[in-house]
Amino acid sequence: MTPSPEDTDKLGSAILERAQGSNRFIVAIAGPPAAGKSTLAQTLYERLSEQGERVAVVGMDGFHFDNAVLQEKGLLARKGAPETFDFDGFRVALERIRAADRDVAIPVFDRSMELARAGAAIVRKDTRVILVEGNYLLLDEDPWATLDGLFDFSIYLDVPDDQIRERLLSRWEHIPQGVEKVEHNDLPNAARVRARRRPADLVLR
Repeated sequence: MTPSPEDTDKLGSAILERAQGSNRFIVAIAGPPAAGKSTLAQTLYERLSEQGERVAVVGMDGFHFDNAVLQEKGLLARKGAPETFDFDGFRVALERIRAADRDVAIPVFDRSMELARAGAAIVRKDTRVILVEGNYLLLDEDPWATLDGLFDFSIYLDVPDDQIRERLLSRWEHIPQGVEKVEHNDLPNAARVRARRRPADLVLR
C-alpha cells in the first residue's frame, strides 16, 4: 500500500508523539511480501528527516542467508520463508540497536543482485527513531515471537490477496520460474504472515 502524503504525515506525527522522552524508539513495520513495507519505511524516513528527526531504516531482508547457504541447506526454493533468514543475527543486531550505546553496522539486501551486502549501513548511536521493516516482525512462531519486546510501536500493512499476487508477479516477471515462485513460495509465505501474526498497534488498509 502507498499512504497519501497526508496519512504519512499523520503517521509520522503519531510516531513522534509516542517517542517523546525516548532517546531510542523502534517501530516495526510488518506485512506480507509486496505489501509496501519498504515504501512506507522510506516515505516515513523522508518525512521525519525533513522535520529534523534523526531516523534510520533497518530492513529484515538484509539478514537473508546467502544463496550458497540456502542451496546447502536445501532451502533455496523457499527463499523468503522464515527459516531462510539469519534470525539470531537479526535479533542480536536489534538488541544492539535497542541499547543505543554505540554505532551498529547492518547488512542491506540488494534486490538487483538478490544478496545481502554486509556492513552496508550504519545506525548511529544518536539516531532516535528506528524503522524496522520485514515480513515476520509480528510472526507468532518461535523464535520470531521473541522479538516482541524489542519494538515500541508496531504497524501491520493489510493488503488484499489479489493485490499481493499482482505485485509479486510483476516483481518476478523477469525470471522464467516467476509464476511458480509466486504460487508455491511467496503466496504461502504471505498466508503464513496473515494467519500467524501477533496484534499490531496500528493496522493500515
